Amino acid sequence: MLQIAGIAVVFIMVFGGFVLAGGHFEVILHSLPYEMMMIGGAGLGAFLLSSSGGQAKATAGSFGKVFAGPKWKTQDYRDLLSLLFTVTKTMKSKGMIALEPHIENPKESAIFKRYPKIIADHFALDFICDTLRMMTMSLEDPHQVETAMEKQLEKHHHESSAPAHAMQSLADGLPALGIVAAVLGIIKTMGAITEPPAVLGGMIGGALVGTFLGVFLAYGFIGPMASRLKYCYDEEALFYHVIRDILVAHLHGNSAQVSVEIGRGSVPSDHQPSFMELEEALKSVPNEA
Repeated sequence: MLQIAGIAVVFIMVFGGFVLAGGHFEVILHSLPYEMMMIGGAGLGAFLLSSSGGQAKATAGSFGKVFAGPKWKTQDYRDLLSLLFTVTKTMKSKGMIALEPHIENPKESAIFKRYPKIIADHFALDFICDTLRMMTMSLEDPHQVETAMEKQLEKHHHESSAPAHAMQSLADGLPALGIVAAVLGIIKTMGAITEPPAVLGGMIGGALVGTFLGVFLAYGFIGPMASRLKYCYDEEALFYHVIRDILVAHLHGNSAQVSVEIGRGSVPSDHQPSFMELEEALKSVPNEA
């Protein structure tokens, strides 16, 4: 909702100010389709030229995230803390052997099935289960496990945030493409230099629409969208940091309650449950193994 309001404010303030200053839309409306074709088409072509098929598809599908915000909500963090509490408590009380059936087939696990959104996230599920598998192979050095998890997190964040970088690159190029469109408009104007001043003025104004459009799209829309996407991906990455912190805390010998409390500290402030809220959530977790 806030993003829709932002778009409305950009349009109203820019074009409202233009009208109040005595501007007329005739030249803009006449030139807009052609300038948009040149700038938008060149921007799209440059984007396709610099992207892989997967990256282009991911970027096209990321526009919804600009308005929807980060994937993980407050309840999802509580679910994650509850899930990892059950996992670490089971490891403490019954050992890794009791967890093996759950990590080998998590989608059928009584522990994991209570949290369908976490199961639906391919990376989150694999990140938890693969780390637990390392522990079953007697890799219990907290520093080695943490290093391995950090490498996975870094790779995943780099890959998942590619749409934000691609969109920012597009925003950086749009003002220059606007200049290209404007130069073509000036070339066209110079070819009609014998026309009367009124005609030349309209042609020069149309050429300048290209510069305006490139800068307007870059700094009014595409650039802010890229920043919003980066924020969303950065916040979503904290969900996986919670997993890392809890499992590493467990390897350091902490109890399940303490490990989960350490993980709670990595939850974004807007979604972080209080100590008492977490206590209440954990009390409702059934004893499973």
